[in-house]
Amino acid sequence: MYNLRPANSNGRECIVSLVDSKSDLYNSVFLKACRGEQTAYTPIWLNRQAGRYMPEYHQVKGNTPSLDFFKTPELAAKATLDAQRILGVDAAIMFADLLPILEPMGLELDYIPGVGPNIANPIRKLADIDAIQVQSAAETMPYIGAVIALIRAGLPADIPLIGFGGAPFTLASYAIEGKGSRNYVAVKQLMYGDTVAWHQLMEKISDCVIDYMNYQIESGVQAIQLFDSWVGCLAPIDYQQYVFAHTERVIQAIKGQVPVIYFGTGNPALAKQMAAAGCDVLGLDWRSPLVKTWDETAVKAVQGNLDPIVLCATKTAVEQKAKELLDEVDGRAGHIFNLGHGIIPETPVENVKALVDFVHTYSARSS
Repeated sequence: MYNLRPANSNGRECIVSLVDSKSDLYNSVFLKACRGEQTAYTPIWLNRQAGRYMPEYHQVKGNTPSLDFFKTPELAAKATLDAQRILGVDAAIMFADLLPILEPMGLELDYIPGVGPNIANPIRKLADIDAIQVQSAAETMPYIGAVIALIRAGLPADIPLIGFGGAPFTLASYAIEGKGSRNYVAVKQLMYGDTVAWHQLMEKISDCVIDYMNYQIESGVQAIQLFDSWVGCLAPIDYQQYVFAHTERVIQAIKGQVPVIYFGTGNPALAKQMAAAGCDVLGLDWRSPLVKTWDETAVKAVQGNLDPIVLCATKTAVEQKAKELLDEVDGRAGHIFNLGHGIIPETPVENVKALVDFVHTYSARSS
């Protein structure tokens, strides 16, 4: 079922695939929870559910460099589908990374073994911001559309596919720092020292994110998660002054087509402002009290928020901590069970499977 929607931010008309309200996909537990509807059991999927902790992931990746892995649709699709099948989770998330979107902007990205992402030409001066290009994701990142098509074709009819991207602040931070950061010195030097330049950069990045998210929706994802992985370094007043308007613009430009999940880490004090940006689902890390934050933000649905390190303990501990969280929620409509961040490589696969099984059985019993 298809519908023509108005031209997007790039001015082109787009065909958007709509989910029939009578279909298994529309009535999946994950999408029902995103809409704040009651479900037969609590849906669960996990941040970084396809990753280095899983032997099948290493079999697929082999010696393929990370950037090539993300850009090879057949490999990325298999990693995505394997994780959903092996774990039995209620949604798949496209296997990709936040940062390849920076390449069409003109930034030289690589993934260094043992180090992580690295940008050879980080933003350091005004001319670097002027040089940032806003291009069509469909033209510069065609592998994304291809991997979405392959995943959607391989998923069960009732399992939604989540697309995702980095939020403007997190992408800007990587672009400026050029690599991982502990104190975000270069980011805050620009943010505090040249506010006009900062907002120019954020506007350009936001334009790219909007186009990229719409491209994923056009290609066939059923939900979008916006990751603000580095936003926790900000004070609430700084989030309001330097970030909020840009994040809100991105969310408002894509919502209404599919559910939008906004997930940030590191600072529970930002939850109200993040919710005010207009997401359909607020993703919480483990530092936030889930139900208290849910009530305070008045969002329709929440996602989270088990500490991922719990999965490195015993199965008994995994089930106990999951039980505590489910008991706190007490069957309230609109809860999507997830971790408060991504699965780490040291995690036993058996514990992840045990978590998924427990959430399904215990929430169904107590609902």
